[in-house]
Amino acid sequence: MSGAEKASPHVNAGFDPKRPLDPSRALVPATVRLNEQLVARGFWPKVRRVAARVPFAAEALSVWYCVQDAQTPAAAKGMMLAGLAYFVMPADAIPDFIAGLGYTDDAAVFTALLALVGRHIRPQHRAAARDAIDRLRAAD
Repeated sequence: MSGAEKASPHVNAGFDPKRPLDPSRALVPATVRLNEQLVARGFWPKVRRVAARVPFAAEALSVWYCVQDAQTPAAAKGMMLAGLAYFVMPADAIPDFIAGLGYTDDAAVFTALLALVGRHIRPQHRAAARDAIDRLRAAD
């Protein structure tokens, strides 16, 4: 089917499936805004519920504090927001309520995320995350 025959010929105009993907296209402003909204609504409620149960809670909080930092590059923030949004979403690859397995997909997402953009997480982000974890766990 040619572009002229498609219902939306302007969608993916100029896309060549044989060429490598352009990583900058992953940070579409509308997607970043949606992820920002998901994280703004759901991050703290979820962290409060699961801080004592997930071993990567400190990493998730470090990423959240890094996103709040004006010094963090926009591309890194976009990737971080995508990882945080996955964590917040109630439906994911392995449902969170499955005992023993529920957060393994979230942990894998954070592992990959930290490999990609972890260099932007500064000591002050990690310190703020540790303080938040201590407060959350003390409240339990």
